[in-house]
Order: sequence, then structure tokens, then C-alpha cells
Amino acid sequence: MILLKWVIRPYLYITYFFQKLTKTGAFGKDKAVYIKTAYADVGNIIKDGLYTHHVKQFHESSCSVATVVSVVNTLLDKQGGLSDPVITQQDLLENVKTAHWKERMSDQGYKGRRGLPLQTLYQVVESSLKAYHIPCQSVEMVQTTGDPVRSQAIRQVLRDRLTQFEKTGNCLIISHFDQGSFLPELHIPHISPVGGFDPVSGMVTLLDVDASQPFPYQISFDTFYKGLSYNYNFMFRKFGYAEGGYIFIRV
Repeated sequence: MILLKWVIRPYLYITYFFQKLTKTGAFGKDKAVYIKTAYADVGNIIKDGLYTHHVKQFHESSCSVATVVSVVNTLLDKQGGLSDPVITQQDLLENVKTAHWKERMSDQGYKGRRGLPLQTLYQVVESSLKAYHIPCQSVEMVQTTGDPVRSQAIRQVLRDRLTQFEKTGNCLIISHFDQGSFLPELHIPHISPVGGFDPVSGMVTLLDVDASQPFPYQISFDTFYKGLSYNYNFMFRKFGYAEGGYIFIRV
């Protein structure tokens, strides 16, 4: 906690105000564009379901819970197994014990840790699907990288999967990204589901579960990948965070 208070937070705020003054990053041309028009169903069961079952996180570190419960309710709805009322975030925390998820969402956290690194997110996603008996062809964790050579193949696969999500509705993507790469916010790890992709323009839609974000928003594919592969360096590695990535679920 001392590291967080005296090293990480000052560094985050210095970066934030520098980008604000210089109009770079999310304060510049790469900033997100909000979608303020109401969503209309398009016949893609999974995409429509993610909008229907979208919820906001109940505190600053619970983005994983809001994201996963929206995915679980969407997939249960798709297979006709959704109960009434729908599964809540608290239901999920009570039923999925993996990685001390419920304890991580408390004020004290689990051994001082509250959020979920990518690997831990992958574990709770798998456990959540099993807990609610949701069959899937595969659940895959992809850690992205900013390395210009190694990232080429990862970027292409991601773009193909975004197109698959948009056009076929047989998969979905949970993104683990740096929020400050998309929005004028601190550079901290965040989790939200992808809500759409335009293969022509390359714009990615995020259904951000942050309660301070009232609308979905779009960013370019390049900005999206940049946010997924943001390198936290020394700041968060102590807490298990390196680059981000995504969870790909094929149903």
C-alpha cells in the first residue's frame, strides 16, 4: 500500500497532467468517441445480449465482476437457460470462489490486492462458465505485446476475431486494457467487453462497465491494440500486471 500511495499514484497523476497539457494520448486525436444514440438489436444474438445485460461495476475495482456477469447472462440467454431475475454481480461472487474473487472485491482486498490481472481474469471466466453450466468450444487467454515484430500475427488474429464477433455472433471478447489509452483517465488496468466492430473503418466499440462512462464508445483498432498491449513497467508488475490482452470465448 505504501508503494501505491507514494510511488504509483504520483506517477499516474504526473502522466495524466502531462498528456492533458500536451493534448496527447486520450486527450489528443486518439480519444474515444461516445455513441449516444440508443442501441437497436441487429439480430446478432450475442452482440444484442451484451447490450441487454450490460451493467456497471459496483466499486472502482469490480470491473471484472460487471464484465463477467454480463457475459454469463448473455450466454445463458442465448441457450435459453437464463433465470428470472437475472444473475447479479453478488450472485456471481457467491458462486465462483476461484482466486478469492469475492475477497478481492472487498475494501481490504485479498492480501492487499483488489483487481484481476489477465491470468486471474482467465481463471475466473473459466470458473464462471463452469459454475453456470455454459458450454463453449473454447476459452482462450491472449496476452498482447507492443513488440512490432511479435505483435503482427497477434494483431491480425485479433482483427479476424473482432470481425467474427460482429458478423457471425458465435464468439465474444473480454478486453483487459489500459483505461488511460482510451479515455482521459489515469493509466490503470481495466476490464470491459467488446460491443462491436466495423471491419471497414476499423472502429472498435467498448461497452465500458465503469460507472462514470454513461455511453459505449468507439476507438480505432490501432488505439484498441495499443490499450491492450500497454506496458505498465514497474508500476503494477509487483501486483501481477504486465501488458494486458483479452479473453476469447468461442461458443
